[in-house]
Amino acid sequence: MSLGPGEHEVRKLQSTGGSTFTLSLPKPWINEFDLEARDSLRVDWRPSGALRITPLSAAHRIDRAVFFDHSNLPENSLHDHLMGAYISGADLIKIKFKSTGRAELARSVRRFLKATRGFEIIDETDSLMEMRCLLNAGDMPIRASLNRMYLLVTSLMRDIVSCFDGGELEFLSDTEERESEVDALLYLVERQIRILLDSHAVASKLNISRPLAVEFGNLARSLERMMDHVHKLATFLLEHPEFIQLSPSFTPIQHVPTWMGALKELMINIRTRDSTRIELARHNLKSMQQSLLEYERKELEATSKGLLLAQQLSISESIRRLCAYSRDFGEILLNMKISTEMNAIKYEN
Repeated sequence: MSLGPGEHEVRKLQSTGGSTFTLSLPKPWINEFDLEARDSLRVDWRPSGALRITPLSAAHRIDRAVFFDHSNLPENSLHDHLMGAYISGADLIKIKFKSTGRAELARSVRRFLKATRGFEIIDETDSLMEMRCLLNAGDMPIRASLNRMYLLVTSLMRDIVSCFDGGELEFLSDTEERESEVDALLYLVERQIRILLDSHAVASKLNISRPLAVEFGNLARSLERMMDHVHKLATFLLEHPEFIQLSPSFTPIQHVPTWMGALKELMINIRTRDSTRIELARHNLKSMQQSLLEYERKELEATSKGLLLAQQLSISESIRRLCAYSRDFGEILLNMKISTEMNAIKYEN
């Protein structure tokens, strides 16, 4: 029987005397990695109970390539296809195109390169473009990406609060760049996780198990959603600077330090995973949500109406959603903690 990648078969253990057992390995697999008798293999006993066998001498690299024919893609969909290839873990992207589509191709590729990390154009002819990722998926720790996302979110919110304290709106001038960087980091984390799920080498280099990698992806998405709302607040202030003068002591803004303190505590617990501290932070966030809801209820019951009220409630809702996403962040951390503490229990039939 010829066994190939993704296939499986059942083989029986052979007893060679005493307490030693052997299992024959598929010859196509041996040939794939150019193995010979007495070559060394690494055997890992996985938490799931499975054994993973890795040739120590395996040094060859397998590229994942994807090919697009630009003329056959739906109109204005090239960027979406490129992003799908990036997040799915493609190392090499080839695009065939016609001269009539070069302008749209150039726009989509520029947008793609701006939104991602590691890809560069390595060759281009009159009808074919090749891009390769020069960044190894295991080179940038996922925790570093999460920390960078956190710093971008909180620094922008800190600048927003400073505007209500008399700071310059100029501090918010790079809002779009900061929001775009958070998006790019989310795409990078999602790409790393996709590759990690298929590559034990990347999982080992990043020192993250597959189940925990999925939760790290959830953390990254929570931070990206927080940035969406912080970006919304910053954009609103840039478009309506008069709001600051109308609401210099805006109540929801006074809650922001509490949110930032709770989120900082949760970020610390990505490593420490202290249940008590995580739950305390989540409790503070819940109390803040309730306070904001009460504020919104009172404002709606008040006699004042008009645009200012709508603006106030919109901002209050965004801050309340920041609390909700931060609570989700804490819930994910608890899931990660429990996952690493679970023990397998064996039952006899």
